[in-house]
Amino acid sequence: MLCVGALFVVKTAKLYFMQIQFSGRKNKSSQRLENERGKCLEILPLLDRLCYNDTCSWERDRKLYARGVQRKEECYHIMKTLKAAVAKYNSISLILRILVGLAVGVVLALVAPGAGWVAEFGSLFVGALKGIAPVLVFVIVASALAQGSSRLDRRFGTVIWLYMLTTFLAAAIAVVTSFLFPVTVVLADAAQSDVVPQGLGEVMSTLLTNFVANPVAAIMNGNYIGILFWACMFGIAMKGIGSESTKTFVANTADAVSQIVRWIINLAPFGIMGLVYTNVSGNGLAIFTQYGKLLALLVGTMLFMALIVSPFIMFIYLGCNPYPLVFRCLRESGLTAFFTRSSAANIPVNMALCEKLGLDKDMYSVSIPLGATINMDGAAITITIMTLAAANTLGIQVSLPAAIVLSAMSALGACGASGVAGGSLLLIPMACSLFGISNDVAMQMVGVGFIIGVVQDSVETALNSAGDVEFAATAEYHQWSKQGKPLPEFLTGKKN
Repeated sequence: MLCVGALFVVKTAKLYFMQIQFSGRKNKSSQRLENERGKCLEILPLLDRLCYNDTCSWERDRKLYARGVQRKEECYHIMKTLKAAVAKYNSISLILRILVGLAVGVVLALVAPGAGWVAEFGSLFVGALKGIAPVLVFVIVASALAQGSSRLDRRFGTVIWLYMLTTFLAAAIAVVTSFLFPVTVVLADAAQSDVVPQGLGEVMSTLLTNFVANPVAAIMNGNYIGILFWACMFGIAMKGIGSESTKTFVANTADAVSQIVRWIINLAPFGIMGLVYTNVSGNGLAIFTQYGKLLALLVGTMLFMALIVSPFIMFIYLGCNPYPLVFRCLRESGLTAFFTRSSAANIPVNMALCEKLGLDKDMYSVSIPLGATINMDGAAITITIMTLAAANTLGIQVSLPAAIVLSAMSALGACGASGVAGGSLLLIPMACSLFGISNDVAMQMVGVGFIIGVVQDSVETALNSAGDVEFAATAEYHQWSKQGKPLPEFLTGKKN
């Protein structure tokens, strides 16, 4: 456009100059017009140069435009390929993806044990779960109560009863297996800890203190007892004084956080790959040699609890084959918990599983975080067996009444165990104090626990986390049966 305009100006100027020449012959002011003509003639070369430069600029712009179009098409094809890859990734079952990630992690650990960058995937995955879980619990519980739809009815009482019952039974079964298969250990160096609970009273005091901890500190530190307490207080207060728009905002916030959790869980295969790589490359199979008998007793007791005792209790409440639910919880919750080794980090995974099982969100939003704190079957087994192993090593005879007291102490103490990896081990000195075992020896047992913790703590967390969903679902489905509502098809095998 500039080129055409310049040519028009040049031609117009030349025509004007000709008119000036013609009129200059007849006009008395010809000298003045001649001067103006001279000035205009000086401008003409500039106009010609402008026209030439503009033509070159237009050609350059045309080439740049064509190059930009080409790059845009290349970016479009790249994005289209990425979208197709993501769609293909999402179309594959999450469990299958996790198994592939597990296999890749093992292969990388054996082939390239020095590739530390692979381990970062596991650290990032666990860190993301631990970071979002406290926020998820707070907003979901607060939103449910603020909407006025939360009904903590008999189902909630049933869930708490099942959590506490199975934790006590786990401790009792650990006593029985320890008597049937007594083990002694070679004590390792004492483990160090800043805070070691010295008695049941101190454990319970800490548990009650956690209720009224600073709400911000509770979220930052993953104190789920405190998070639940303050979320309930906030939700109840919001229900009474919050406007509808504010309640809608709280609900939208809960939905947004839940969506973030889904994104994180969708990347679980990469996280599992990193976690498996870390375990295999760092420990190998050495842990099975020195403390193999103790480890076999721990894992065997936990498997007996997970595959025999818990399903039997679920059968009593459901009146049908519980194993489809058991295996689904172990597959979709226990597998992830096995590698994260943290009940707290697995809370988002459990909530997503509860949603798939069709459970009431108002119920599982409270029962799942609570289960991560008080449903500690694996922790009760670990505390009991490790304590009795220490007693056997020192030659202390444990009577049946003392064993029953140990079961109760282990069950209650396990409820105060941290929701982090290895939290139950620090409660061993508390249980050892029941038999007069010194703190030094008890801390050496803690050291043994950390040596075998790669497997022991993984199985323990898988048992605890899967049990959270199992018993939440059992309470919900039990209520369905009483109301005449059909149970899910995967559980009964009948189409509804």
